[in-house]
Amino acid sequence: MDEFASLQRSIERLVRIKCSNYKEDYIKRRILSRMRLTNTADFEAYHKYLLANPQELDLLRNALTINVTKFFRDPEVFEVIRREILPDLAHRKNSLRIWCAGCATGEEPYSIAILAHELMALHKNVSVTIYATDIDTVVLQKAMAGVYDRKALENVDDKRLRKHFISHEDGTFEVCSHIKSLVKFREHDLMSGVPIARYLDAITCRNVTIYFTEKQKNDLTHLFYSALAADGYYVIGKTEYLAREVEHLFVPYNTMQKILRRAA
Repeated sequence: MDEFASLQRSIERLVRIKCSNYKEDYIKRRILSRMRLTNTADFEAYHKYLLANPQELDLLRNALTINVTKFFRDPEVFEVIRREILPDLAHRKNSLRIWCAGCATGEEPYSIAILAHELMALHKNVSVTIYATDIDTVVLQKAMAGVYDRKALENVDDKRLRKHFISHEDGTFEVCSHIKSLVKFREHDLMSGVPIARYLDAITCRNVTIYFTEKQKNDLTHLFYSALAADGYYVIGKTEYLAREVEHLFVPYNTMQKILRRAA
């Protein structure tokens, strides 16, 4: 019996992550890192450990869905969102809807929410809703709590820190309710083929698809295309790209910051 294949079936059943959506080398590297930490010698031994230790399910899920982020990661991207994208959308309509896909622990959707709050202060007739989704329910719980250490906030200036965060005695900072209220967190599998909503004004999905197969990347591009309204914005990670088979679905808006617009 192929022990790796057997392990993958258990991962799909128990961890609810479809291994075939990821490159095999990536899956193996992440499992091998857990094997070293659990002192298991091979895939069969780790499989037995996984089945016998329920707490390992969450640890493996975290390893497979690497959640490394911070507020205003890649500040130049958020500056374009602040100066150009949000004002353009506010000029065109009063109710804006943005999907932050693969939101991890919430830093990115809350960053967008801060910019949206600043926009609404200037445009009183504009409302913004941010859908923040991830497959990992554990990180979503942390995101909804909205409590972060100082390192995650290193790109947040003092003025925004005072206005949008509550300082706790243990040195952590909690996102204020006026920012939390703009974000709706939901569990969602990007590989389900179903978008979180339709006719969205913008989608951010950064540093998520680098672990996907080429087919899954293309399927996801089609999904986002179908979810966006005409001229909607699509923001991808700095190292990500659209394959030739799907690049016609979007036109470049800001090539340097990897911001695209839905093609007509």
